[in-house]
Amino acid sequence: MKKNMGFADRAIRLIIAAALVLLYSREVISGTLGTIGLVFAGVFTLTSLVSFCPLYTLLGLNTSKKN
Repeated sequence: MKKNMGFADRAIRLIIAAALVLLYSREVISGTLGTIGLVFAGVFTLTSLVSFCPLYTLLGLNTSKKN
């Protein structure tokens, strides 16, 4: 896997993931929407940690400064 995510992209994804988990834990979102939010939070966290987004590969995007 070649890294295709830059620092800003990773930071934004982690912030969104944290916000989704917080909203779920405070029961602002619940049920099916809450479950979907937690799944997205997990995907955002995982892709941020490995600096690779499969969707970016399909779309031909690269936010990483190193090629």
